[in-house]
Order: sequence, then structure tokens, then C-alpha cells
Amino acid sequence: MRSRAGRAATAPTRRVPEPDAAFWVVKILTTGMGETTSDFLVQRFAPELVVPAAFVVLVAALLLQLRMQAYRPAVYWTTALMVSVFGTMAADVLHVGLGVPYLLSAALFAIALVIVFALWRREGTLSVHGITTGRRERFYWAAAVCTFALGTAAGDLTATSFGLGYLGSGVLFLVLFAAPGLFFVVTRRAAVATFWTAYVLTRPLGASFADWFAVPRDRGGVDLGPGPVSAVLLVVFVVVVTVLAVRARSASGRTAAAVPSSTRSSTARAARPSPPSSR
Repeated sequence: MRSRAGRAATAPTRRVPEPDAAFWVVKILTTGMGETTSDFLVQRFAPELVVPAAFVVLVAALLLQLRMQAYRPAVYWTTALMVSVFGTMAADVLHVGLGVPYLLSAALFAIALVIVFALWRREGTLSVHGITTGRRERFYWAAAVCTFALGTAAGDLTATSFGLGYLGSGVLFLVLFAAPGLFFVVTRRAAVATFWTAYVLTRPLGASFADWFAVPRDRGGVDLGPGPVSAVLLVVFVVVVTVLAVRARSASGRTAAAVPSSTRSSTARAARPSPPSSR
């Protein structure tokens, strides 16, 4: 029988992170920072320049991520952050620039997400544990862009159109975000559905609290400003991702050290010349 290290060496390499506690922490950080960073850039610079520039950076980050043959925390989370920034801009452009109501834009992004899932489902599974090929990863990132745009529209819808305010929206989405996780912990059922439900809800969750800290008091916020809030979140983001990168390298090093020791004997036997046969 093959050893555990041997099985690890031959198993397909996952290209996205395990959805553990650290994953959800950084995911929420990217959603909050994407919201305030987008607001800061659009307020400071011409949207006609900022939005295309953000799109170019997003494409560059995605191309780099898709070239990776395995999960790399720094590359992956930088890409996720750019998805968050551009997803926020996409939702805001529809509402502010084109006058599309948040309810309608949320519905449009939800339809787009369903279409992506339907196409992706033809690959066999929507589970993040099955993202071991570039084609599946492209579906994953397409879904991610839709979820960020959908979450942005949903958060603004509850905060402004429904009058809950940013703090009220944050509390609402915190409860909604916890519900799928609790359901899965108790039942151990519908892992894929609960993951993607929570994934969508992290966007309005992080964005609502980030907006609450950033917006002026007359809009129900703390009035720290999007720039300072983005800066603080960026520092936390860099620290956490650095820890994840160090941990990933350490784990990779242990695996690399274990695989040769488990395969050395079989390799040696395969390379050893067979004795001459006697006649």
C-alpha cells in the first residue's frame, strides 16, 4: 500500500484555499477593504479612469492566479481583494452611473451567478475541494465576481433602500452568515450549498461594517473616512496573509521532505538493474 505521503504526492493539487476559519476571516477583510477602497478611489479620482484601471489590475491578478499550479496565499488573496474592489465598482456604476435600483441590480447579479453555477455544474461539482484544474478555477472566479457584485448591491439595498443603516445591515448579515455554518455543523449536510450561501453573505457583511466605520455621522456612520478604514484593514490583511503564506510554505516543506523518504526505496528498486537470467 502507498504511504500517506505517496498518496499526497500523486493527488491533484488544489488551487484555492481550504474554507477553514482563517479563510472566512480573510474573506471578510477583503470584502470590507474592497468596499472602502473603491469608495476612496472613486471619491479622489475620476471614475472614468479608476474603474477601467481597477479592471486592468483585476485581469492581471487573475491571469497570475490562473498560472499558479497550486494555492499561493499572497497571489490568491490579492486576486480576491481586486475582485472585491472591482465588484464594488461594478455594482456602484449600475446604481450611481446608470440609475439602476439596487433591487434590480441585485436580481441581475443573482441571475448571472445562477448562470455561472449552471455552466460550472457541468464539470461535475461546485465544491471548492474539486477545483484542481484551470477550467474549474475559471468558473470559480467568475462566480466570485458575481457574488461580490451581488453582495454589494444587497448590502446597499438593506442599508439605504430598506432603511436599516450600515450597522443594522451588518448585524443582519452577521446573523445570516452564521446560519449556514451552524446548519452544516449540526447536520453535516449540503456542504456545497452552505459554503456558497455563506460566501455570498460575507460580501454585504464586511462591506456594511466597513461602511459604518467610514461614512459620515449624518449617514449613520462613525465618520472615520474610507481612506483610514482601508489603511487599517490593509495592515491587518497583510499581516494575516503573511502568516498564511508562512504556514503554507512550512506545510509544503514538510510534505516535500516526507515524499522522497517514502518513495526512495521504490525508486531505487526501479532503477536497479535486474540480474542476468540463467539458461
